[in-house]
Amino acid sequence: MKTSVRKQKLQHLYWRAGFGIPFRPDQANDGIKKAVRDLLDRSSQAVPLQVSLPHTESVLSADMQNADMRQLRQRERNKGFVLLNNAWLQQMATSEAQLREKLTLFWHGHFACRLREPRFALQQHNILREHALGKFPDLLLAISKDPGMLQFLNNQQNRKQRPNENFARELLELFTLGRGHYTEQDIKEAARAFTGWSYNPQGEFVFRARQHDRGKKTFMGKQGNFGGEEILQMIVENPRTAEFLTTKLYAFFVSDVPNPERIQSLSSYFYETGYDIPKLLEKIFTAKWFYEPDVVGSKIKSPIELLAGLQRQFDVTYADGRSPLVLQRALGQELFRPPNVSGWAGGRNWIDSSTLAFRLRIGPALLQDAALEVNLKPDDDTEPTAPRKRRQDGLRIVRAKADLNGLHQQLHKVKDQDLIHKLSQKLLQVPLRPETAALLSQHIPAGVAHADKVTLLTLRLLSLPEYQLC
Repeated sequence: MKTSVRKQKLQHLYWRAGFGIPFRPDQANDGIKKAVRDLLDRSSQAVPLQVSLPHTESVLSADMQNADMRQLRQRERNKGFVLLNNAWLQQMATSEAQLREKLTLFWHGHFACRLREPRFALQQHNILREHALGKFPDLLLAISKDPGMLQFLNNQQNRKQRPNENFARELLELFTLGRGHYTEQDIKEAARAFTGWSYNPQGEFVFRARQHDRGKKTFMGKQGNFGGEEILQMIVENPRTAEFLTTKLYAFFVSDVPNPERIQSLSSYFYETGYDIPKLLEKIFTAKWFYEPDVVGSKIKSPIELLAGLQRQFDVTYADGRSPLVLQRALGQELFRPPNVSGWAGGRNWIDSSTLAFRLRIGPALLQDAALEVNLKPDDDTEPTAPRKRRQDGLRIVRAKADLNGLHQQLHKVKDQDLIHKLSQKLLQVPLRPETAALLSQHIPAGVAHADKVTLLTLRLLSLPEYQLC
């Protein structure tokens, strides 16, 4: 395989299985199978996200009014979510365990929860992180017992003789089988099986035996005195669950356009391996079709992929912790704040006329240390700053610094006439059209130093629609 072709395939792999390849002089040039194994090996250990969250109760005083207490609690919660958001985005950009970060992002959208308490959000995040590259039945059981999930879907209100069906319904419709592959009666019987599943104030799972319905239940054609664990086991024994999950994983890692033949083959393999997530991904990433033109560069980067990729490749640092959240809100994907239990729609939904124009400005602005003006919608303008610092018009200013030294070092021996070609190969996942390349090159002023040419061309390539693809 030619070196340039191999590099393009590796770049494709690292954008799909992670957040791009940082620009380093000693960049690896491995074969695909070795690179996939390396990705899996580096992500084999689950390291929890460590965030020191504010403790609201310690700053509350006895003479505070209820309104003051509520306002302070909310401000502290907001601070906590800023810390969580910044910490995870930093992990995505810098961690060597790229595949675990990417899988955690996938499961974050799959088991989408919009939680009020940062400590519950961190606990849930670390459950997803721990099981992201394990076996799905273990992840399903762990997330079903997660206090954040139980709270978000009201299962603490699910008691015998007064069942709450929220968790059971989303479990079947969104997390495992998919709509149309269960009955309303299955939901009712599953809800009865999960009665008594709750948590205590310390954020620990608690089974409240007195609230559990011990009567006979009929679920998916089987009868028995089922508890929640038995329901989960029957769900994963159904091959439809493997197909549903594989379809979503295919859309996330491969293409928004389903390929029934590939998905059927992959889901059968997934089921046969006992839902082994690393084995499924290895099969995808080593498949010949994964590197075909219809797959490479066919996906629109999600806002998080765009921002984490810029930060990873250009060592972007923000002037304050609020700035990444402002960008995420403006682009339509904020970590720990999914729009609903279905998660983010993704695909072409990431782009409309206003978000595309804004996307094209982000890269050049961040790399030039320029002030980027962002207008937030009024209902999105909740941030952990004192009221006097808030602007009523929704305008926010984002500032950041970037480092292009790694890119300059990689290209310092490249001849001027080859710069646009080499740069486009490093920055874009689709071939640059000759007329676009010619136009970009024509606008480089005469007599500009080599390093400045690299910088100018980089800024212009980042402002192209092609940079939005991965």
